Amino acid sequence: MGAVAEVTSIVEEYLEAVFRLQEKSGSARTNELVKMMKVAPGTVTNTIERLEKESFVTHEPYKGVRLTEKGRSIAIRVLKKHRLCERLLTDILNVEWHKAHDYACKLEHDVSDDLALKIEKALRNPETCPHGNLIDTESRRHLSMKSAPLTESNVRDKVLITKIVDERSDLLQYLDTLGLHPGNSLEVVEKAPFDGPITVKINGRTHALSRQIASVIHVRKGESQRKHA
Repeated sequence: MGAVAEVTSIVEEYLEAVFRLQEKSGSARTNELVKMMKVAPGTVTNTIERLEKESFVTHEPYKGVRLTEKGRSIAIRVLKKHRLCERLLTDILNVEWHKAHDYACKLEHDVSDDLALKIEKALRNPETCPHGNLIDTESRRHLSMKSAPLTESNVRDKVLITKIVDERSDLLQYLDTLGLHPGNSLEVVEKAPFDGPITVKINGRTHALSRQIASVIHVRKGESQRKHA
């Protein structure tokens, strides 16, 4: 029984990772999965081959990995549990914003569907995780509130941070020190040429962000919009 549970957890982790990468760029590259899963390239290759045999994913050379409907349904369910756990940790247990993701990664596989519903009800049906990402990824409630990476904003744009799409704890801790939280407003002060840094002003202070960091901060125009977190 223990071996089955372990395999199930691994499958869930991979499907969740593919979902996140697919949402970001349309497919999941093997090298991206290696970084996200923190395993050897050969391990990722073998696991993807197994997932493809079990009809969880499709893999096309040079095009990447994509979820099938079977794999997508599992990934969505696991991701919802993950983000509910993050909310439980931050809202009820007062776990720091940048630590919630790592803890939730460990909890999500042990949360049953029934328990997930109880957590969701106890939290009064939150729409997003602490990092601004939708808990119900199938929801259409936010189609009128689309956001885009900060890299697409122009100088003098005043925007509202809606979500952080990279939830690594070290990155979140860094953004925390700058006040870059979902629901906070900022102004784009300068965009250096040749993919140079983007300078933003928030809470009266200016900060230069690399394009890589700016790309994971999603924003929308208008400071008067309702906050996500």
